[in-house]
Formats: sequence, C-alpha cells, structure tokens
Amino acid sequence: MATSVDKGHGRIEKRTLHTTTILTAEGKWKGAKQGFHVTRERTVKGKKTIEDVYGITSLSIQQANAATLLSILRDHWPIENGLHWVRDETLGEDRCRVRMGAAPHVLAAIRNAVVHLLADVDTENRPEAIEWLQIHHDEARALIGIPQSE
Repeated sequence: MATSVDKGHGRIEKRTLHTTTILTAEGKWKGAKQGFHVTRERTVKGKKTIEDVYGITSLSIQQANAATLLSILRDHWPIENGLHWVRDETLGEDRCRVRMGAAPHVLAAIRNAVVHLLADVDTENRPEAIEWLQIHHDEARALIGIPQSE
C-alpha cells in the first residue's frame, strides 16, 4: 500500500494504492503481473468525493511496488495534458473524420511532429505559437529547415 496527499488549486487530494498479484491468474493471463486499486479522496471547499479506480499492469512487483505505481499513475497527467490535449484541442484530432487505411496513423505522426516543433517557438502556448508562425512565415520555414525566402 502507498499513499500520497497533494494540496493545490483549492483542493486536497489523497490517493491510496493497493496492489495484488491474485488477479493475474497465476500466469494464465499473459503479461499481467499486478492488479491495483486506487482510492482518490478529493476535498474541495469542504465537500469530499471518493473515486475508486482499478487497473492491471505488466510491471512486476520488483519493477514497481505500490509507491512506484502511484507515482507512475500521477505522472501520466502531464503527458495527457501536454500531448494528447494539444493534439485533440489545438490540432483538432478528435474532429478529424479520416478513419481508413494508413492515413490516421500518418496524421497522428504529423500532429506529434507539429507539437514538438511548436515547443521550439518562444511563446506561452501552442495556439499562440501557431498564430505567431502564421504571421512570421520565414520563422515557420526555418523551423522545418527550409531556407528563408529572398
């Protein structure tokens, strides 16, 4: 068992994670090494809510004990917010109607590349970077390695 408490943004959040190897069916479920249960107790303005989450992982107890799994789960959100949210909201991935063949994978790769290129633009956020590059064509070209126009 592992527990963490975070305070911020007007809330207190306590997370408790329990692990088990019982759910792996003694090696019958290929790749499943541990099961876990996370209880999140969130208090905002005196109102308390409790959320239970269950999961499985291919990480063995030796690779990730309860404290490590709790940290891994917590570290997931910067990825979600930093990459997936930008792809979904800023680059419109969820609204894209392309669904067949290799095109969805190609577009996902292009969006990933764009997200990383936009990180090199000295702006506060990705939408601002897109707007900046729309105005400053030479900088946009330089960002992808095209020489400046004459």
